[in-house]
Amino acid sequence: MRHGLVLIAALLAAALTARLGVWQLDRAAQKLALQAAVDAEGARPALRNTDLADAALHRGVVLRGHWVAERTVWLDNRPMDGRAGFYAVTPLRLTGRADAVLVQRGWAPRDPTDRSRVPPLATPADEVEITGRLTAAPSRLYELGEGGGGAIRQNLDPTAFAAESGLALLPLTVVQTAPAGADDGLLRHWPAPDLGLHKHYGYAFQWFALCALIVGLYVWFQLLRPRFRRQPA
Repeated sequence: MRHGLVLIAALLAAALTARLGVWQLDRAAQKLALQAAVDAEGARPALRNTDLADAALHRGVVLRGHWVAERTVWLDNRPMDGRAGFYAVTPLRLTGRADAVLVQRGWAPRDPTDRSRVPPLATPADEVEITGRLTAAPSRLYELGEGGGGAIRQNLDPTAFAAESGLALLPLTVVQTAPAGADDGLLRHWPAPDLGLHKHYGYAFQWFALCALIVGLYVWFQLLRPRFRRQPA
């Protein structure tokens, strides 16, 4: 009776851990498919001002408009290349349209002696053309409370910012990948999206290893070890 219960428990535990390992591999396959879709969207021809009705995440864009420089926001605690600094976000009022789009223009270092000081930023008053890709709202960091206004912020909610600024903002934002005209001094070494593939593969390895351990322990303690004990000295 006891050996039968041990066998059933071992089989259930091995089946469960093996299934969890397969599930993690399935999650990794889904992430790979998502990455392929992102790459395919990014490889399509770039959209222009008049094409934004067909806009989708990760699509390339080449847009023309005028910077709304007085509405520039600096997102704090955004590292790049291992250094602390800001992401500069400026609305771009689109040429030939009544709306605007938030543009994550690039990164600038923070003054270590004065956290309230924003870096100088060259912002042409004339019409500019920017190259970038469409993305969702700027990434959010953990923040106590609801945050506040001002030039330096922890996070930026496009809907709330549209109401605050009075601008008709598109629901997507643009990550700028090339300077508009003269170099503005911003870095654009944007991190690639982390799909967590290594995490899923690591979890899968752990579950399969646990499955193998369960089977190995059962074989040793229930099959091999009793035989060694029964052998004559």
